[in-house]
Amino acid sequence: MGYSIFKVIKEGLTGQRGWKPAWRNPQPRSHYDFVIIGGGGHGLATAYYLASKYGKKRIAVLEKGWIGGGNAGRNTTIVRSNYLLEGNQPFYEFSLKLWENLEQELNYNVMMSQRGVLNLIHSDAQRDAFRRRGNAMMLSGADAEMLSLAQVRAMLPFLDYDNARFPIKGGLIQRRAGTARHDAVVWGYARAADALGVDIIQNCEVQGFRIEAGRCVGVETSRGFIAADVVGASVAGSSGKVMALADIKLPIESHVMQAFVSESVKPAVPCVVTFGGAGHFYLNQSDKGGLVFGGDLDGYNSYAQRGNLPLVEDVAECFMSIMPSASRARLLRMWGGLVDMSMDGSPIIDRTPVDGLYFNGGWCYGGFKATPGAGYVFAHLLATGESHEVASAYRFDRFRTGHVLDEIGTGAQPNLH
Repeated sequence: MGYSIFKVIKEGLTGQRGWKPAWRNPQPRSHYDFVIIGGGGHGLATAYYLASKYGKKRIAVLEKGWIGGGNAGRNTTIVRSNYLLEGNQPFYEFSLKLWENLEQELNYNVMMSQRGVLNLIHSDAQRDAFRRRGNAMMLSGADAEMLSLAQVRAMLPFLDYDNARFPIKGGLIQRRAGTARHDAVVWGYARAADALGVDIIQNCEVQGFRIEAGRCVGVETSRGFIAADVVGASVAGSSGKVMALADIKLPIESHVMQAFVSESVKPAVPCVVTFGGAGHFYLNQSDKGGLVFGGDLDGYNSYAQRGNLPLVEDVAECFMSIMPSASRARLLRMWGGLVDMSMDGSPIIDRTPVDGLYFNGGWCYGGFKATPGAGYVFAHLLATGESHEVASAYRFDRFRTGHVLDEIGTGAQPNLH
């Protein structure tokens, strides 16, 4: 079923009785060519591209709960490609280009808003670092623009420019970056994949892998054994638990990360703003008027999707430092998601030591923005057995060979980046 303005008008005039479910709710088959574990954005995108770009059939996505019930619905919806390193920048730019045409491709409104992402500059050294980052972005084909203090002040007059510790001196903006609606992205990929014959099986928890002679031949689930020629795991913060079922230990830790939204206020924040002075803080305004913001990790390993109050206080302090007038806004709600933090801050998309079993994870802070790109390159890996050219650096063995991708340059521990 194709969505169009004419369909919307027709249903509005006929009592909305002609809409059909966006995707089926099938019973699992006994065997599939490809089984994708994880019904979030990455898993659904992988299944969609396997079917649409690589012509593969008999594909299933297994989700232990409901579609989009994990990290896909627990983030701050930011989309960007303002990365520095050669291993990261081409991939995220590839993903951003997929974002730019995603609504047309899926025939679904994912509410992609290229409102721009602005990184504030607080020191001369930071200006030099951002200029270097901007140059790397442009060399990779992305857009980047350095803004003066006057330009930033004209765009965001409500910020505290004369903060004693972190005065604002300018910024680096990527105007093609922005936000998208996380739920809509999941629904759009689910609907498009289902239309191509992909079975989306909800309430189907993977409880083990069946491995014979060193090869994965299927998965044990809460709904019985499902055989598969190829199995791909794309389960974000649950990566460690799921891959341990195959006796694989990952260079990944799961951490809690909180996000917040205020009550609705009048339009005030025209772009995404990141405050690199007092730690790690980012802010944008939703279409409904809420100020959406977040900060650092909670600082401890956990599989619980809830946060703690000290981090709430820390994020609030960052908010007050950059935008004192926000103190009058009431906090509406907060939530926590599981972040799969790799040892160098960059993802892993690679085959595992078990034949027929592949892994996509370790996205740290970059999982949502990577959704189309990660799905595409993971589908390429599953379909061909070879890494896509823009994801060739995302291998397990980089930790052994020393080819790490430490984007921030802060060290080899998840809590440092």
